[in-house]
Amino acid sequence: MQVWINGDVRELADPASVADALDAAELPRTGVAVAVDGEVVPRATWASFALAEGSRVEVLTAVQGG
Repeated sequence: MQVWINGDVRELADPASVADALDAAELPRTGVAVAVDGEVVPRATWASFALAEGSRVEVLTAVQGG
């Protein structure tokens, strides 16, 4: 299945989870927040949160400062 990860199309095996998307894009699992189709996904559910064809996954890095 195809999903968008930070604006890039990736091919993932179906079924795929948020954790699978992070692995496919070689993104870290610490210091980041994840949203799927505009909704924040709690870290505790990344391994079980199922993605659908065309899902848009945004991985945001926490930044300190002001």
